[in-house]
Amino acid sequence: MKPFIQQKKKKRPHHKTIFKMVCQSNPKEIVRIENFLQQIRLIEPIDNGMMNRLLVSCTEAVNNAIVHGNKSNPEKIVSIRCIVSGGILTICVADEGEGFDPDSLQDPRDEENLLKENGRGVFLMRSLMDKVIFKKLKSGSVVDMKIKLNR
Repeated sequence: MKPFIQQKKKKRPHHKTIFKMVCQSNPKEIVRIENFLQQIRLIEPIDNGMMNRLLVSCTEAVNNAIVHGNKSNPEKIVSIRCIVSGGILTICVADEGEGFDPDSLQDPRDEENLLKENGRGVFLMRSLMDKVIFKKLKSGSVVDMKIKLNR
C-alpha cells in the first residue's frame, strides 16, 4: 500500500504537508517505515543524519504500537501521520491499545537494565527527537514526536 500524500497550501508562504500510512498489527509491517520516510524526503529537506533519527524513532514508535499497544492483534491497526508545518516535522503514531504511563518506564541506562534486550524504545525516541508526547485517547493511544527541519 503506497503512502497517501496530501499537500495543503495556504496563501501565505508557509505550507502544510501531510503524509499518512496505515499498518496492520504485524511486526513485519515495520519494514514499510523506511519507504514511507523516503517519500517524505522527496518533498521535504531531510539530510542523512535527520533521516536516521527519524527512522529509528518512527520504527520504535510503530513497533511499540504494534507489539505493546495493539498486542499484535491482527484486527487492530496502527496509523502513522506526518505533518510538516512551519519548519517542524511532527510524526503521530496511533494505536488501538490501552496506553501506558511513560514515566513508569525503567531507565535503560541503570546498571540492572544494561543487559536487557528491550526497554530502550521510548528512551531512543526522547533522545533523538526534539519533543515526544504520549497521549491516551478514548480508542487508543498516540505518540507525537517533533523535530525541527534543516531549512
